[in-house]
Amino acid sequence: MNESAPTLLLSRPLPDLFVNALQSLGDVHVGDEKLDDAIWARATVYVAVGVDPVPADLIRRFPEGLGLIANIATGTDNIDLTVAAERGIQVSNTPVVAEDTADLAMALLLSACRRLSVCERALRAGDWAAGASQLGSRVHGKTLGIIGMGAIGQAMARRAAGFGMTVLYHGPNQKPAAEATLGVQFRSELDALLAEADIVSLHCPLTDHNHHLINKRSLALMKPGAVLINTGRGSLVDEQALITALADGHLGAAGLDVFEFEPEVSEGLLDFDNVCLLPHIGSATVECRTDMALRAFENVKQYITSGTVPDPCI
Repeated sequence: MNESAPTLLLSRPLPDLFVNALQSLGDVHVGDEKLDDAIWARATVYVAVGVDPVPADLIRRFPEGLGLIANIATGTDNIDLTVAAERGIQVSNTPVVAEDTADLAMALLLSACRRLSVCERALRAGDWAAGASQLGSRVHGKTLGIIGMGAIGQAMARRAAGFGMTVLYHGPNQKPAAEATLGVQFRSELDALLAEADIVSLHCPLTDHNHHLINKRSLALMKPGAVLINTGRGSLVDEQALITALADGHLGAAGLDVFEFEPEVSEGLLDFDNVCLLPHIGSATVECRTDMALRAFENVKQYITSGTVPDPCI
């Protein structure tokens, strides 16, 4: 151990290649409850995986010399940014997941609309007729409502163009450049988008303001038979309200990669043949995870060498 080198703490064990790269920058340790107090006291960077919480009590326990939380995720909802800012700790992310996440969102959209999950289950069970008798809903030419026209939302819009879809979007700010490039149409009111869209896809960050953005009221505003896709964050959706909307037949289908209580999935969601469920794999390609690791490494490296990061979040 080199006590003069920066000490980097990890929220969990990470792949050897990434850890080996970080070791070129300093001493690397997993920051769990078994960590030696002397090592904890020397920590300068905390590297977190996006599914690992970095709550206020943990941030308040960080030593004075810790100046960066390097999050390996595109979002930061796992981190108490307010307390980090109070302590003067920088936070970085890895905003390189847009294309892979949009790929998965489109896959979920197609699977939910065309009932691919139940068809495959029937085929694997030896019941060709049960699978072949399933009737899904058409995708091409439909109206897609995108909530959140950031990098992922815009990547989703590009894919929708290939299916000849009309694309509406809602967010806190109108984006004329995206409208000119992608042909998308802004809806300043969420209610208007929900009422017009055949399929609604969530690509907004999770904040206190939009927790349970999709709830009993907003689901009721959607067209009968509409489809909901969520590759954003689970708590954007009130899952009990979603289960009710599916059970009473108002909602036609859903495709979910994220869940309100993940890794637990609300039991009722498992009962529907018209729901496609995935275990939060939006960025789960070899290429994307490599890009994320490289970006996290660059944030840590630049912080150690200059005190700044290329991807600041606060």
